[in-house]
Amino acid sequence: MRNITLFTGQWADLSADELLPRVKEMGYDGVELACWGDHFDVQKALNEDGYCEAKWKQITDAGLDCYAISSHLVGQAVCDPIDSRHEAILPPHIWGDGEPEGVRQRAAIELSETARAARKFFNLRPGGAPERVVVNGFTGSSIWGALYAFPPTSQEYIQAGFDDFANRFNPILDAFEAEDVYFALEVHPTEIAFDIASAERALDALDRNPRFGFNYDPSHLAYQGVDYVKFIHRFEDRIYHCHMKDVWYGHGDGSVGVFGGHTDFTDHRRYWDFRSVGRGDVNFEEIIVALNDIKYAGPLSVEWEDGRMDRFFGAKESCEFVRKLDFTPNENLAFDGAFDNSAQG
Repeated sequence: MRNITLFTGQWADLSADELLPRVKEMGYDGVELACWGDHFDVQKALNEDGYCEAKWKQITDAGLDCYAISSHLVGQAVCDPIDSRHEAILPPHIWGDGEPEGVRQRAAIELSETARAARKFFNLRPGGAPERVVVNGFTGSSIWGALYAFPPTSQEYIQAGFDDFANRFNPILDAFEAEDVYFALEVHPTEIAFDIASAERALDALDRNPRFGFNYDPSHLAYQGVDYVKFIHRFEDRIYHCHMKDVWYGHGDGSVGVFGGHTDFTDHRRYWDFRSVGRGDVNFEEIIVALNDIKYAGPLSVEWEDGRMDRFFGAKESCEFVRKLDFTPNENLAFDGAFDNSAQG
């Protein structure tokens, strides 16, 4: 059975001291620590004596474990056209004076340093580092605004965006290689990869660098109409981490489409919205079977988002749902193997 963890990114308004005991109370085995709030500070991990040791004590005192950290917000700034929205999500030392290229370069440095911090942190994990040390995150994209291809957009224009991504991320991946750490992109609208086709193209842009893989999240694929089970099989050697996150789609009143209509989440008109795990339209049974097929043994990390539900109620219910859903794959006799005389007692 896989470990069930909670991604702390949506809980960063709570201190780790306040949150971690509640995570245990809700039934989780561990946490996927966000690199914002006070949950995991990259610069403190690298430069402050005793920080990593104290963070592990904080985690273990709560009866929890940790298998991945996540740097979505800083990663978003690596390839994005930078605007005022980024200031609200970036640390001041990354935002600086807000000059776009400077922000992108500082974000790239921070993401590289996150690999160093992750290795240092997980080397101190009680019981030893995980077999694969993973940093989840985003990449941003210089070409997301060209999604609809109007004004008319050539493939050369799109390729320039993938080239920009490769130019910015290859040095980051060199840092990940040096630390024996893996980067897992959460395939997601606004990133360089947001479906199967663009994920393929992102891998090609990086010459299939083995340090680059995916934080699988079905919710961002489902409402787009992308086959989220096919994604698992197509990238079976690149699923480095897994989010359990639900969404419903094909709802609303018909006045808002897939692109959201500039409405807020929970607007009753919306075609899709995130739901507490098990309450949306994602078929998690098929996902668990597919993850077993590819022999994924990492954590199942609940990324809890549901604007209509109390989050503690929802996160507890989601943990229970995922734990009941998961099952140990068969590693021994096939179900019909006992028909063979030689296998009988």
